[in-house]
Amino acid sequence: MAWGEYPAGYNPNVHGPYDPARFYGKADTALANVKLGELTAWLGRRNLSLGGIAGGFSRGFWRWQHKYMQPKKVGIAPFVQVTVGAMIFFYALNYGKMKHHRNVKYHW
Repeated sequence: MAWGEYPAGYNPNVHGPYDPARFYGKADTALANVKLGELTAWLGRRNLSLGGIAGGFSRGFWRWQHKYMQPKKVGIAPFVQVTVGAMIFFYALNYGKMKHHRNVKYHW
């Protein structure tokens, strides 16, 4: 699959209009239904290439968009989610600078 093309499993006659939040490949067992002994085989069937991982993130982003950002009446939830995500991201970025300013009871 090259940039700008539909996935290989997509057939407009069968699937209808293209939905970027849907996986058009062969259906597999959900992670919640995988037994512990089958976990390595299940992980082996995942597409762990750069394109497969990017496609998974893209589908997750579009699912979030369809659920929270694109309904007719959007609530406050997506804006709070983005704000909390940004707070966690920037806290992780600045943790190295902030850990030196801790209030500790005993100094060595």
